Amino acid sequence: MDTKWFLSKIQDDFRGGKITVEKAHKLLEKLDIRCSYIHVKHIFKDNDMKKQGRITIEEFRSIYRIIAHREEIVEIFNAYSENRKILFENDLIQFLVQEQYVFEMSKTIASEIIQKYEPIEEVKKVHQMSFEGFTRYMDSSECLLFKPEYKRVYQDMTQPLSDYFISTSHNTYLISDQLLGPSDLWGYVSALVKGCRCLEIDCWDGSQDEPVVYHGYTLTSKLLFKTVIQSIQKYAFLTSEYPVVLSLENHCSPHQQEVMADILQNILGDSLLCDMLDDFQDTLPSPEALKFKILVKNKKIGTLKETRERKGTDKHGKVGELEEDDLDQEEEEESKDSETQDDSVSKSSQEKESDSKRSLAIIFLKKKKTRKVKISLALSDLVIYTKAEKFRNFHHARLHQQFNENNSIGESRARKLSKLKVSEFIFHTRKFITRIYPKAMRADSSNFNPQEFWNIGCQMVALNFQTPGLPMDLHNGKFLDNGGSGYILKPQFLRDNKSQFNPHKANDSDPITLTIKIISGIQLPLSNSFTNKADTLVIVEVFGVPNDQMKQQTRVIKKNAFSPRWNETFTFIIQVPELALIRFVVVENQGLIAGNEFLGQYTIPLLCMNKGYRRVPLFSRMGENLEPASLFVYVWYVR
Repeated sequence: MDTKWFLSKIQDDFRGGKITVEKAHKLLEKLDIRCSYIHVKHIFKDNDMKKQGRITIEEFRSIYRIIAHREEIVEIFNAYSENRKILFENDLIQFLVQEQYVFEMSKTIASEIIQKYEPIEEVKKVHQMSFEGFTRYMDSSECLLFKPEYKRVYQDMTQPLSDYFISTSHNTYLISDQLLGPSDLWGYVSALVKGCRCLEIDCWDGSQDEPVVYHGYTLTSKLLFKTVIQSIQKYAFLTSEYPVVLSLENHCSPHQQEVMADILQNILGDSLLCDMLDDFQDTLPSPEALKFKILVKNKKIGTLKETRERKGTDKHGKVGELEEDDLDQEEEEESKDSETQDDSVSKSSQEKESDSKRSLAIIFLKKKKTRKVKISLALSDLVIYTKAEKFRNFHHARLHQQFNENNSIGESRARKLSKLKVSEFIFHTRKFITRIYPKAMRADSSNFNPQEFWNIGCQMVALNFQTPGLPMDLHNGKFLDNGGSGYILKPQFLRDNKSQFNPHKANDSDPITLTIKIISGIQLPLSNSFTNKADTLVIVEVFGVPNDQMKQQTRVIKKNAFSPRWNETFTFIIQVPELALIRFVVVENQGLIAGNEFLGQYTIPLLCMNKGYRRVPLFSRMGENLEPASLFVYVWYVR
């Protein structure tokens, strides 16, 4: 530590003598040292020799060294510094090329890093870097695991919509369970802010000619359809400029469907896609062609040509009719299975509550039946490239399904098909947008693992965004890619009709050998704020095709959540890197009985990972950034 520089920065703050923990925390931030108040509080307590709640300048200096001078960074610095005090410009260049894989390196880049991160003016002027500057650089966003070039839209966005994975939510209006919980506009706002591009809206007749949104036949609260569309209009393109699909589950009478059509047109205006694009009359358009457009997904009467011919005519009062099974095969099976369950075993209150919700779900399923669906032409004609078409089987779809027709398949049926007819399923998703939705018996709004359906090219894998856990971690991690736009171009083997790709037999491809060294933890989140002496470990998981699914974990470091050191290296052979996600999970080991307590996680597509010494940010169960909590790792992979 440069004593002269350090004292010049802090001595004014000690003019009154000693400082409190709050002042110490602010002073660390003033010195550009990111730190958690909870960890600072514990370190402050350990260094407050007189236990008076106030510390001297020397005691603060000790705290600064503990937080800022991490031993693992000291070791890297010393390996490249000729005198263990200063990095010359050439030393920094050598480090960036050899360790950080910055191949297009120049003195200009090194000089810019020095100018940006070196806090000591005398050192900066001579184009050198002190340990203080090196620490700040290693803790910066430039050393994050995620490749910065993938934080913008970089993929080809001119392919048909069916060629993309699309961020999709299920029952977007719900912020709790499926049967009793509240409906809230926040469901739509938060989903759009997260980059979601397909929103679900369950529409029912309301009083005074005002259609409402809620989960029908349940006790969930209701929203006005009009206010839902107003919220969507306001936030649709805040995060991404690419198209938004409104997936309508339409239970309204023809008259209220006409009200819906008027609301959609009046509120959304020019952003609502009401007609085919001239260049896309027999193929699906691309995300690029549909920028800033909102599409309606619903049942439709007739063809797109007939829709165009009706343009400009008065469609109010005109109704088309479809015969449709409102209860799909999967839900029918669930209803039957649920009735045969044995309820004689004594159950906990939590299990009884779950059973109560399950019973409500069965009632919900039984109320759905085969019926004649009457569709207002005014609403039908707003459906262009996203016509909802019931999925019968792959043979029928191959013979009869039109390019603008999309299918929705329940998770249970989709899972069976993905195992029994995987090649046909992949062939289907190359041409038609396919939406997978959670089974109706998930009354608690739980989610399935989306990876199995991405593996077969399903574009819209719909999840309950309000429910935290592994499935949403995987979703959020996957859609970090391509600038968080909500659209990710599927790998070539899921788009090319000549490809023989089968996720269950993917072991003869061009694999990647991935090596991850878990070096240390940085101010890890705490499950108990009374102490930072937690027993911590890290689990590294790979999600992808079945052969790539694996996990490894470090040993437990006892009584240290502030700066645990593992220095453990794991190697993974990954057959299909294009579909692989890597998930880092930090847990607190609470013994054999209590098990592991989740502390934080980070999920990232394998091909978005930077090589070299990298910082892995951590996120809470609810998806909140826990910075400065992070992992320090070394990553290397080769194909």
